[in-house]
Amino acid sequence: MREQQEASEDAVMTRIGQAVILLHAGDREEARNRLGELWAEIGEDGAGLHRCTLAHYMADAQDDPADELSWDLRALTAADALAGAGGEPHPAVRGFYPSLHLSLAADYAKLRRPAEARLHLARARAAAGALPDDGWANGIRAAITRLERRLSSPPGPGPFPAQHP
Repeated sequence: MREQQEASEDAVMTRIGQAVILLHAGDREEARNRLGELWAEIGEDGAGLHRCTLAHYMADAQDDPADELSWDLRALTAADALAGAGGEPHPAVRGFYPSLHLSLAADYAKLRRPAEARLHLARARAAAGALPDDGWANGIRAAITRLERRLSSPPGPGPFPAQHP
């Protein structure tokens, strides 16, 4: 029985991975459709690691920044639920926290909510110590630094140059 459950869980992660391949290949709509179907199957009560992973990638498949924020918040909630009462992150998601908080910071920045963006960026920076020393982790660290710079820069003139009569 346990072997069937593990195989089923592996199948969920495989299906998430397949949708992510579509997402990275530029087929956002199909990725969003597949991830949405999978979310409907596992639901709010599915395995925390599945919910966290799926919601994190579903956020990346969104076109609307508010929808992206909603999915990233679901991913963080699922990760926090895995921590349990002790508050210590589950080993399987400990390395997700820098990326989760970075995504939330970027979402809030897109929505022009700089205070929330800075809060999650600080959390991303604090959690980055749990990352390994590899290419993916270095990419997360670099993205944190880029967003820090962007948030510390004064706002530009806007999307359109000033009009002179």
